[in-house]
Amino acid sequence: MQTHSTLRPAYLKQGDTIGIVAPARKVSAEELAPAIKILESWGLKIKTGKNIFSVQDQFAGSDAQRMADYQDMLDDTEVKAIISARGGYGSVRIIDALNFSSFKKNTKWIIGYSDVTAMHSHIHNHLGMETLHAAMPISFNKDAESLALLKKALFGKELSYSISSTPLSRKGESKGVLVGGNLSLLYALAATPSDIDTKGKILFLEDLDEYLYHIDRMMMQLKRSGKLSGLKGLVIGCFSDMKDNTIPFGKTAEEIILDAVKEYNYPVCFGFPAGHGIKNYPLYLGREVELSVKEKTSLKFL
Repeated sequence: MQTHSTLRPAYLKQGDTIGIVAPARKVSAEELAPAIKILESWGLKIKTGKNIFSVQDQFAGSDAQRMADYQDMLDDTEVKAIISARGGYGSVRIIDALNFSSFKKNTKWIIGYSDVTAMHSHIHNHLGMETLHAAMPISFNKDAESLALLKKALFGKELSYSISSTPLSRKGESKGVLVGGNLSLLYALAATPSDIDTKGKILFLEDLDEYLYHIDRMMMQLKRSGKLSGLKGLVIGCFSDMKDNTIPFGKTAEEIILDAVKEYNYPVCFGFPAGHGIKNYPLYLGREVELSVKEKTSLKFL
């Protein structure tokens, strides 16, 4: 297991090919068409998985079909980046069957968020390679700024962010490799070959459509497994559409998270615009960042 990412795929350039796959929930040609036009307008060639529009229950085809499409893109030397069409659920069902040996020799960007957290974490754990947590084709039309930033990230333009700090934010400065993604996925990856290594790193978390008590349960799992004690910093993205029971839990998702890390003294940023909100700023996972939480919060990739 590598503790520091050293491998960085080449940035894209005009004429490069980007592969689109659907490792999780099903997607239609109509849903994908607008994003394909956008990617082509960036000067990219598009290659879609052979089974991308297959359907089996809620999935984009069987496990074997989704795995075959992902494997094809990993092995295809023309493909310089692989973006998942959408999230949902499904990547954990295929990840152990994937062979990354060709991918190691011909590195490429793995792009997506939510369910794609499984890919991000697995690749960091086994290959020590940077990946890109960012918007997926199904949500390209949500926010023009996030889309423009994704283009910058893919083509290697400098990324650094400055946002307003929230009242809950905990001040401080630190430097470390950024890891993380969707909290529910990280919880599901615990004690598997794709489990996340957080020691000495800056952890990013986001989630959607969860009960508040379950946010607390997942944070307790991270805490009890030692994943919160050795952090250099914590960046909290969107916790959207949280749900509560008839008997209220009594805290917001953000308050639950702050309570889980109250005994540690690293900086904590709340309200970072990434995840399932309208804005979804791209993040290079596996890359060293400088985090500064003061009156404003800044995140700078090194």
